[in-house]
Amino acid sequence: MKTALITGANKSIGFEAARQLLQNGYTVYLGSRDLQKGQQAAQQLYAEGLTQVEPLQLDVTNSASIAAARQALGQKTQALDVLINNAGILGGMMQPPLGTSIGTIREVFDTNVFGVIEVTQAFIDLLRQSPAPRIVNVTSGLGSLTLHNDPSWKYYPVKGAAYQPSKAALNAYTIMLAYELRDTPFKVNAVDPGYTATDFNHHSGPGSVTDAAARVVKAALIGPDGPTSQFFSDDNAPETGVSPW
Repeated sequence: MKTALITGANKSIGFEAARQLLQNGYTVYLGSRDLQKGQQAAQQLYAEGLTQVEPLQLDVTNSASIAAARQALGQKTQALDVLINNAGILGGMMQPPLGTSIGTIREVFDTNVFGVIEVTQAFIDLLRQSPAPRIVNVTSGLGSLTLHNDPSWKYYPVKGAAYQPSKAALNAYTIMLAYELRDTPFKVNAVDPGYTATDFNHHSGPGSVTDAAARVVKAALIGPDGPTSQFFSDDNAPETGVSPW
């Protein structure tokens, strides 16, 4: 049975992605900063008859937590087929470049960029044991530098000093990682789940969690002939599904 680890999986898009992977026959490890919340999420899935799921305490901003999670997962499986770096924070709704504190920017980057890098590096050895490993970095359409410089883009006025640059940096890391793994079976892609109604944005988005998670899971299930080093976004590019960087 294939295995998947999802960070920030106790609620919203991460939780729904776990449900959909379970429905596709995967064993899923629910990464959750708060273990109790992870256990509650797992119990909800158990109640739906989706039993191949286990909570895993994982704070992506804490090196000791990441190392402990890697050790714990290594005792449960010899290989990891899918890593979904889903955990992320917004850092507040208003982030003017000249008025946002360095502390806020560092906090957002710590989760959205450095956390992704450290988790990926920690679990890469288990991923290498899979015959078809997949890494999905959950990004945002707001991470497109090309579109942020286009006054005709629908989200052009939505600028910020922390969240948007953090996702642009995550996109850049995705490209670099995909390049390093280019001659291997890995597929490494960034996925914009779309403007989705979640706690993250006070449920202001028009999209559903089900559809958002399906976009993430689609990249996790991509076949051997599928692309790598792509920025998938139905929101930014409804015709092609691939956003400009």
